[in-house]
Amino acid sequence: MAFSTNGGGSRGGRRGSAPISEINVTPFVDVVLVLLIIFMLTAHVMEFGIEVDVPKVRTVKESAQEMPVVTITKDAIIKLNTDDVNINDLAATIRRKYGKAKGVYVRADKETIWDPIAQVTAELGAAGFQVNMVTQPEDSSSRGRKGK
Repeated sequence: MAFSTNGGGSRGGRRGSAPISEINVTPFVDVVLVLLIIFMLTAHVMEFGIEVDVPKVRTVKESAQEMPVVTITKDAIIKLNTDDVNINDLAATIRRKYGKAKGVYVRADKETIWDPIAQVTAELGAAGFQVNMVTQPEDSSSRGRKGK
């Protein structure tokens, strides 16, 4: 917003008048919109870089605790967060990286055969960790069809 002290008149016809000090918001809005689009496109990648389709169940317990995440892929590859790990070194690696972690999240693809999942949970249980399985909530629309 500009103010004039010489009684009005047209802007362009005066010489020696004070410069107009208005903030140009257009470049700022352009940058913000570009950043918004970038964040919207990359938000789904920020969770984890490993694609695992976990099974759906009726109830899912919400938890915000920071615990290590062991992922078992379709091909029975075991990962600690994003790093490959041998099942024999799993407990030692968790203790080395996370210190006194008491629990571990286990994410397994629903297409994974049961044997690697059972071995990982048994190994973690024997090492004294509380094993928490990661699942997805079941869609309410598909729940009614399954019961019929």
